[in-house]
Amino acid sequence: MACVSPLRRALALVVGGVLVLAGVALLVLPGPGLLLVLAGLLVLAREFPGLSRYVEWVEGRATVAAEESVSSRWRVAGSVVVALALVGAGVVWGVVPGLPLGGWSAGSGLILSGVVLAGLLYWSYRRLRRS
Repeated sequence: MACVSPLRRALALVVGGVLVLAGVALLVLPGPGLLLVLAGLLVLAREFPGLSRYVEWVEGRATVAAEESVSSRWRVAGSVVVALALVGAGVVWGVVPGLPLGGWSAGSGLILSGVVLAGLLYWSYRRLRRS
């Protein structure tokens, strides 16, 4: 068995943990929660093989959810509106002084969420059209 660098293992734990936690939060908030949980599990399973038994189950659920998210024009339109609203809110939060928790730290998080949502929506749409 190859020696695993403690730094690499710690980095995988942090990145995978953040992805899983963000995905869990997005299960109740608008966003691609299961896809982020899956991404986090994939990162963690590389360093912690015991977690690989959950990857297939989450992947199946995430694939179904991704396909449902682009199953109708209304859902696609709604997701695009949410992504644009997140980016717009992020710009407003960064530019307008005096908003609660205002500034570019909150604004950039909103913008990133909108961009991630748009990217995953595009990925889901292409995946559905291929199959």
